Amino acid sequence: MSLDTANTTGFAAVDQEELKRARAARRERLGRWLLPLLVMALAVLVWNRVVVWNDIPKYILPGPVLVVSTLIHDAGILFPALLVTLEITLMALAVAVIGGAGLAILFTQNRWIEMSFYPFAVILQVTPVVSIAPLIFIYVDNRLVGLLLCAWLVAFFPVLSNTTLGLRSADHNLRDMFQIYGATRWQRLRYLQIPSALPYFLGGLRIAGGLSLIGAVVAEYVAGTGGIGSGLAFRILEAGYRLNIPRMYAGLLLIALTGVTIFGVLSFLSHLLLHKWHESAVKRET
Repeated sequence: MSLDTANTTGFAAVDQEELKRARAARRERLGRWLLPLLVMALAVLVWNRVVVWNDIPKYILPGPVLVVSTLIHDAGILFPALLVTLEITLMALAVAVIGGAGLAILFTQNRWIEMSFYPFAVILQVTPVVSIAPLIFIYVDNRLVGLLLCAWLVAFFPVLSNTTLGLRSADHNLRDMFQIYGATRWQRLRYLQIPSALPYFLGGLRIAGGLSLIGAVVAEYVAGTGGIGSGLAFRILEAGYRLNIPRMYAGLLLIALTGVTIFGVLSFLSHLLLHKWHESAVKRET
């Protein structure tokens, strides 16, 4: 075999391997979207068949078609309530991001402050918000502030803990280099610690997005106030009191879709900020 023939054979093998990798990557990208949709469709089909075959009354278990039709029919009631819940959720998430990231920076800049106040953050995290919420609504006159505080208590700790871990995970060799070149504390924070903490912060943000929605819903359940400004949780409770089970399921469907949307948006934001340089996002593109 001549040298040219051997080289041609080698290049052909490399091209075949690259082609196999590209096909595998395409199949993985397709499966990432197609498989969950197929499983979800199968679950809805089984749900529908169980209701039809067993002739289950709608006040016990409504079928998926009835739930969707109820969601459309009661859109004038459910969607304004969803906007109220979503407003509390986004406000709580914003406060959690500002407070959690700010406290994390403060903790990493002063070890004594961290040792003094971090246990209180852990106590607030491990204490169920259902047990704290009644006290909050006793001491806080403003209903919106009370709801916001309950949702914030649930959401801020993932941001705080993940950001603190990220700020402390900067490469020690780079820390030594910054120290050798006489970098100030602000320069180390801006050019080393914050970029190192960004993936950790975004991971905590994705968790906090779902938790802020959970906190808002739980706070509305505890508050139990109705009227024009009622959130989606109260509408679900109201439907339960009236045995309007299809509306309950429609409200739950809206909450689930909202949570998935929040997680998707925050995951996309994480991809935009990390895909050009961080290993976790680069791998998803190959």
